[in-house]
Amino acid sequence: MADYVRTPLTLSAGTTWTRTIVVAVVMAFIGVAPADADGHRARLSRDLEARLQQPSSGPINAILTADAADIEAIAARHGARITKRLKRSAVLGVTREQLVALSQDPAVDHLSGDSTVHRMMAVTTMSTGADQVWSGLGDLPGFNGAGVGVAIIDSGIAHHQALKGRVVAAVDFTGGRNGDEYGHGTHVGSIVAGIGDAASAGVAPGAHLVSLRVLGKNGTGDTSDVIAAIDWAVEHRARYGLRVINLSLGHPVFESYRDDPLCQAVQRAVDAGLVVVAAAGNFGKMPDGRPVVGGIVSPGNSPAATTVGALNTKGTVFRSDDVVASYSSRGLTHIDGVLKPELAAPGNRIIAAAAHGSTLVDEYPERVVSGNGSHAQIELSGTSMAAAVVSGAAALLLEARPELTPADVKLALQLTSGRVSGAGLIEAGAGALNAAGAVQLVRGLNAAVTVGGEALAPSGLSFNNTSSSTVLSVPLKANILVWGNQREDQSAGNILVWGNILVWGNILVWGNEFVIADILVWGNAVTNDNLAWGNILVWGNITTEANILVWGNSIVVDP
Repeated sequence: MADYVRTPLTLSAGTTWTRTIVVAVVMAFIGVAPADADGHRARLSRDLEARLQQPSSGPINAILTADAADIEAIAARHGARITKRLKRSAVLGVTREQLVALSQDPAVDHLSGDSTVHRMMAVTTMSTGADQVWSGLGDLPGFNGAGVGVAIIDSGIAHHQALKGRVVAAVDFTGGRNGDEYGHGTHVGSIVAGIGDAASAGVAPGAHLVSLRVLGKNGTGDTSDVIAAIDWAVEHRARYGLRVINLSLGHPVFESYRDDPLCQAVQRAVDAGLVVVAAAGNFGKMPDGRPVVGGIVSPGNSPAATTVGALNTKGTVFRSDDVVASYSSRGLTHIDGVLKPELAAPGNRIIAAAAHGSTLVDEYPERVVSGNGSHAQIELSGTSMAAAVVSGAAALLLEARPELTPADVKLALQLTSGRVSGAGLIEAGAGALNAAGAVQLVRGLNAAVTVGGEALAPSGLSFNNTSSSTVLSVPLKANILVWGNQREDQSAGNILVWGNILVWGNILVWGNEFVIADILVWGNAVTNDNLAWGNILVWGNITTEANILVWGNSIVVDP
C-alpha cells in the first residue's frame, strides 16, 4: 500500500500527463500465499515473486536445485512436470498454485525462474523501453530513428556488418586515415544505430551515422580537432540530416565552461538545433576505490550538453536492481558547480560491434565475446557507452516529433527518467533513461510504461534546461528543479524543493544518500582542489593531461 501525490503536466495539445511520487511505502505482497504452519517459505527469485502476484500468470518454469531423487519426490508430491534435467537441478513446469505449494514444502529451500537470457545489447534496449518504441506504443506507429542523422565524433567507424549501410559520410580530422584504428567509435556507433536481430540492434537502428574521426590509434586526440568536428557537423547538418552529436570523450575541466572553447563549440551546436550528448566521464572513483565527486569532464560540464552517467543493469531487464556504475563521474562540475549529469543510462558490460585489428581488440582479446572479423562483438564499459544509448534515444524522439528542439529533447528525457536506488542527483541526475516514456510524452500520451514486469515511475525532474517550445509545453511547477539562476525568471526562487529532495545550503541532496557528514562537501568546506572529506575526494587537479581522454574501455568495468 502506498500514498501518492499526483501532479499533472499539461502538454501543448491539452493532454495531461500525471506524475506519481511515492512518499510512503508499506511493503506487502498481495496474492502471495503465506508460509505453512511451521513458518517455512522457500526463497524465491524476484521474477518468481512477481509471477505469484499475478492471479493468472500462465505456465511457470522454475528451477529446483536438489539431488535427483529428491527432485523426483518433490515433483511427484506436487504434481509438477520435470521439463529439463540438469546436473544438480531440474526445471519444473508448474502452475501458480503449484508454485505456492512448492514454496511451502520444507524440502525446498530455493526456487529460481528459468528466465530468458539476453545478449547485453538486448538488455539495454529492453531495459530502456527502446524495443517497445520500435514495435509501437499504444496507437502510435513504431519508431526506430529513421531519417535522423547522428554525428559520431570519436575514433572513426570501421566496416562492420552491424553498421552496413548506416554510415553515410566519414571525415578524418587527425591527418591519418578513415576507419577506426582504436576501436571505440565503432562500438559507440553500433550502440546508437547498429542493425541486426532484436538481441543485437542498436537503440535507433533506423538512424544514419556520420563518422567524424578525432581520436588516433591510442585513443587520444586534440581538443581542436573535436571543436573542428563539431563545427563541421553544424555546417553540414542540413546536407546529412544531422540532429544529434555524440561525444563519448572529454578532458578534465581546466576552466569555466564559459571560457572553454570546447564547451563554446557545444553551445554553438545546440544553438543551431543539434542535440549534443556527452559522456560524464569515468572519474567516479580513485584507483584504490575511494569515491570522487566533481569528476565530470569537459564538454559534459557545459549546461547546453545532455550529460550522461553510466548504469550497471546487473545483466537484467528489470530496473529495480540497477545501480550507478562506481566509475561514473559525479557532479557538481569543477569550477562552475553546475549540477550534472542530466540522466543515466546502461553503460556497463555493453556488447556491440568490434573493429577488426583495432587497439582495443588487440589489447583486450578476452573482451571479444563472439564472431570474428567484420562480425566480431566486444564487451566494453563506461559512460561512453551510456552516452551512445541516450543518443539513440534522442533519435527515437526526433523521429517521433521532428520539430523538437534540443531543450525539448533534454526536458522529455529527464522528466520521464526514473530514480535510481541509492543514487542522488550528482550521480544519476534526473534518473535512469526511459525511452518509451519519453516518446509517449512528446506524442502527448499518458500510457504507463512497464519494463521487465515493473511499472516505471517518472522522476518528473528537469534541470539545465531553458525549453520554451510550444511543441512540448510543460509549465514550471514543482516538478522542475531549478539550479542557480538559470530559471530564476520563471520560478519563485533559485532552488526548488519537492517531495524527497532536500537542500543543504545551495547543494541539492536526494533523500539521505548524500549527507554532509560522510559524502558531499562544497563551498567553504573545500580549502584546496584535492581535499578529502571522510573517505570522499573532491575532484580537482588530479590530472593535467590536456589531450582528449576516452572513457569507455574494459578497464572501468563493474562486477
